[in-house]
Amino acid sequence: MKRIIIIFTGGTISMKTDEENNSAAVPSMNGEDILKLTPGIETIATIDLFNFAMLPGPHITPEKMLQLSNFIQHKISFEGYDGVVVTHGTDSLEETSYLVDLLYNGEKPIIFVGSMRNSSQLGWDGPSNLIDAVRTAASDDSKNRGVMVVMNGEIHSASQVTKTNTHTLDTFKSLDFGPIGSIDNNKVYFHFSYTKREYIGAKKINSNIDLIKCGCGMDDRLLKFCVDSKTSGIIIEGMGRGNIPPTMVPGIEYAINQSIPVILVSRCLMGKVLDDYGYEGAGRELTDKGVILGDNLPGQKARVKLMVALGFTSSLREIKKIFEEGHY
Repeated sequence: MKRIIIIFTGGTISMKTDEENNSAAVPSMNGEDILKLTPGIETIATIDLFNFAMLPGPHITPEKMLQLSNFIQHKISFEGYDGVVVTHGTDSLEETSYLVDLLYNGEKPIIFVGSMRNSSQLGWDGPSNLIDAVRTAASDDSKNRGVMVVMNGEIHSASQVTKTNTHTLDTFKSLDFGPIGSIDNNKVYFHFSYTKREYIGAKKINSNIDLIKCGCGMDDRLLKFCVDSKTSGIIIEGMGRGNIPPTMVPGIEYAINQSIPVILVSRCLMGKVLDDYGYEGAGRELTDKGVILGDNLPGQKARVKLMVALGFTSSLREIKKIFEEGHY
């Protein structure tokens, strides 16, 4: 039997409604409590568990993500586990799993999992998702695939998955490429590999990164405020292919003139940014000024990647390679 450790960090999977809190859901159950409500999980693998935190998704900080990443890698490297399962709040699951993925260069599977319904609701999906995650972590076919997210019977690469709906069970989707696998009739199937694994050998992160989403007619006030507030980097969610209102351009120049990396992604749900438009405020003008393209990453993941990149290097040339070429 494979030896798997489940690391509990909180999230909806650990919640139930609290009558003293106006029947709102709050974290209430630790790992032992959840395992008692997940019958049959012990037949899949030899399970150890660790209660890392009891936090809802929005309470997870980048520093806590890094601490979790270091803890996971220690368990894999020094305690001989065949795989790791991490329960996590779904609001920030895609960000934490992506940060762990960027910092992980091993072959053993790391699986993130959560639930969209709490244990007080009819149809609580926590136990089924957790069992699917353990099955995936214990599968021989899961090796060398980096960090994955298992939800609603689907397996996704952490680098591609995003939360798309506020409440539905199938909220986690890889919009550009789809899931890489599924769990069907208690068996793990992989349809294909997303082979673009990226590894950044950072030992620290820089979380002082701002994220600005573009809208029609916006100016450069937010950009200049971020620079004057000593930001370490800025992510811009531009329009379409990667274009911004021309009134924002002076703020971009203001940042770049102070050697602050500016990463451009799109507010669109799918597709990558490219500098194939040449009008004022378009991608070509921005890249000519030194803006770095963020491929198909959503803003929140580009922010995570820049945190890790700045923990590795302060060189704008190397940061550009990390984002635009996938290596440094």
